[in-house]
Amino acid sequence: MFLFSVEGGDGSGKGLATQVISEILEQEFCFTSVEKTAEPRRNHPLGRLAIDSVREKTTTPEQEAGLFAADRLDHSHGWILPKLLEGRAVVSERNIHSSLVYQGIVGGIGIGRVAQINSAALIPDLCIWVDCDPKIALGRIRSETLRGLSDKEEYFETSDFQIRIRQGYQDLLSGKVEMPTPFDMGAIIGPISNEGSQKDFRRLLKEVIRSFMNRRNSPINIRMEKVDQFQIKSIIQRSSSQSTLSGLGFSPPKNNSNWLRGNAPWKVLKSAQHDHKEMLSSLVNNKSDNLIEIPKNILNHSVSSVCGTLSLIQSAEISEIRSNMGPVRSVSERHTRRIIKFLRDFGWISQRKNLHGRDSPKSQLKSEYYSFGRLVLAIWPLRKAIRDWQRRNPETHLRFCMGQLEKSGLYESQLRESIERLSIIGSGSKDNSNPKDPGQLSQWWKGS
Repeated sequence: MFLFSVEGGDGSGKGLATQVISEILEQEFCFTSVEKTAEPRRNHPLGRLAIDSVREKTTTPEQEAGLFAADRLDHSHGWILPKLLEGRAVVSERNIHSSLVYQGIVGGIGIGRVAQINSAALIPDLCIWVDCDPKIALGRIRSETLRGLSDKEEYFETSDFQIRIRQGYQDLLSGKVEMPTPFDMGAIIGPISNEGSQKDFRRLLKEVIRSFMNRRNSPINIRMEKVDQFQIKSIIQRSSSQSTLSGLGFSPPKNNSNWLRGNAPWKVLKSAQHDHKEMLSSLVNNKSDNLIEIPKNILNHSVSSVCGTLSLIQSAEISEIRSNMGPVRSVSERHTRRIIKFLRDFGWISQRKNLHGRDSPKSQLKSEYYSFGRLVLAIWPLRKAIRDWQRRNPETHLRFCMGQLEKSGLYESQLRESIERLSIIGSGSKDNSNPKDPGQLSQWWKGS
């Protein structure tokens, strides 16, 4: 879903940073997977042409920039973009900013010209700028270990060149030189110094990645909605092809084609909201100390994510729940545990110990809340709109909500996205087809 790039001069520590960033993303966040790559691509003909143009010095700076751009465009749309659409994170050692510095600033053809040549390339969501004194960097380049791993003889290694490269990055990434369109859309963090210990370097990188991810930024190159739809479709297809073992303490798979069980969608939501309100009232009456930790609205991100995710899978441990959330519905491990406890204590989910005694208990959404779990996935793009509508119209019946959202003309994209989701999840009734337009969605909502 996100494209991360790692930039800096030769020998600055980009390879280590790429590895550390990938590890942090894999360990702490809910991507389908984390993929590492680099530019130019040494194992691809286009990448080799770009590398050879630098080593052999047979091309002009503009021709050189064109070769790097050709490799980047093929890499962007043939390899990176499909992975972003599948909810993966991609960490690239070097990307567009390298060309802006190496050919645009140091090569002298101008960053505007380089941006023009690369205008169809993907834009890194976050550029992590790694900085290192050229003397230290050159020492690393010339060491046996680094030489063997990276084949750095393909690049200029004079101290003068490295000083110019470092200054180019400082000018471009610090804002002294204006970043050209469209690459000014991405975030830049740095410089991250790599002149101390590896421990300090790792700590700084961890802080950077956590800060970016916790801001819940929207990806630049793709729509989050398409990523979540892909994730949901993949889980449904995978689940439908799996056989279920009996006798393990869990009920058989739910009826996915009739998940509304004859109820109108608004009734499913109203019933779940009523049960949630009763829970809150009981806590207030009992003067519970845990009241502050209880979600005040079941359409908030965390409750919707956990219930929706559990409606897609039969039963799962915390780690399995989080991996099936994907990057769009992601909730931190600590918060997921808290929501699972809340749902268990108030009877929305059941838990069973795994056959292996030390494994974490598996959670399953109870049958009576399965409809709500599927429903919240279907109306995920409209959750905030529904909450706001209920707050503005406390005396109006919930069955009129969808029709009024449609007539307002303010939620065309969210209505369309819910229709797209229902084409994946199903209408919830074996007798009714999926809605095709907002008018049909309103009728579906009413149970007509």
